[in-house]
Order: sequence, then C-alpha cells, then structure tokens
Amino acid sequence: MNSHSKKTMISGPVGLLEGLIDEPNEEILSALGLEGSLGTAVLFHPHPLHGGSMDNKVIQTLARAHLQAGWRVVRFNFRGVGQSEGSYGESIGELEDAMSVIQSQAPTGALCLGGFSFGAMTAARALHQLAGSRDIKKVVLVGIAVTRFEVPHIDPNLHNHTLLIHGSEDDTVPLKLVMDWAEPQILPVTVVPQTGHFFHGQLPLLKGLVLRHLSSVL
Repeated sequence: MNSHSKKTMISGPVGLLEGLIDEPNEEILSALGLEGSLGTAVLFHPHPLHGGSMDNKVIQTLARAHLQAGWRVVRFNFRGVGQSEGSYGESIGELEDAMSVIQSQAPTGALCLGGFSFGAMTAARALHQLAGSRDIKKVVLVGIAVTRFEVPHIDPNLHNHTLLIHGSEDDTVPLKLVMDWAEPQILPVTVVPQTGHFFHGQLPLLKGLVLRHLSSVL
C-alpha cells in the first residue's frame, strides 16, 4: 500500500470488494506536462487461494509504475480475499469481479489493464470481453498463468499496446508454455534472464520495463 493510497469498498457481483485507489499528484502531473490523469489503470492480483492479494509486491510495483506514468490506479481484492466478501469463484467469479470493477471505477475514458500470474490471465479474459468497446491504451501481463486456465488470445490490434513479461527461470508457469501460447499469435515476449515467477530481486527492473512501455507513443 502506498502512503497516499485511498482505501475504498467497491460493490461487486457477490458483495463488497476491498480496493485501493491512487491518483497522480501535482508533482507527477507537472513533470509529465499533464493537467489530469491519462485515464484509469485497473490491476489484478495473483491466485486468491495461494496468497494473492492487491498488496502483492509485483502488483504494488505495477501500481507505482502506472502512477508515475500519469495514470489513476485501481487495485482490489478478488472475492474472499482480505475484506472482500464472497468466496473463490473458480476464476469465473473473479472475471465477474474484474468486469464489475472496470464498469464502476472506469466506466468511460482511456483504460489500462494489467495483472500478475492469475491476475494477468484475468486481464486477458477481461480484454476479450471488452473487445472493441473500450479505448484500451496499454496492457501489462506479467507471469501470465497459461497453465490450468484457458487464456484467450490477445486482439491483434492490441499487440503493439501489450507488454508480456516473463522470467526465464519461472517454475510456476514455465516460459515454454507461455511461448507456446504467444507464438501462434506472433505476440512478443519480454524475457527477464535468471528470474523466477515472483521477480525476487528484479522488481526495479520490472518497474523500468513497465514504465518504458507506458511511456511509449504508438
């Protein structure tokens, strides 16, 4: 949790969802030459049954990168995590949570979606549901969970907007399986050498890669 994060409770499909919202401050906006945020970034955390939450270090890193790039950032706990009501929804319920939060917290305007592991898989599913209906500016998928879950392909029109990052030594989601998913789409994968699933010791590098992606102009 960042020192200026605003805690909130968001209405979800099966009850309230615990959330955190960060707004870029005047210093950030001034440095970027902006009068207001670029839009809203919604980030999704790792697997609810394996310790995943919006306070995960990778999710915090993604949140800081998006905030520094001028985006309003919304994080939340899926159903059954922290103070969020309900119980694990077998990934289907979590997608419902994701779509509900996007609708309530970012109903219009420019949108970024991002996630880590289970959350990256959920982001890919949310993208599939939003196809053609929203102005998706950037997508950040870290350690995407292509094992045990069906993950839709990314819309080719969004390939240049998408950053797919994976650790070469990931033993939770082996890199080969991610390549098997990405190659048929001709979707580039940014591989971080000597790095496992949780990017231990490499969070500053991860933040830098994300910031560079968010700052790129298409």
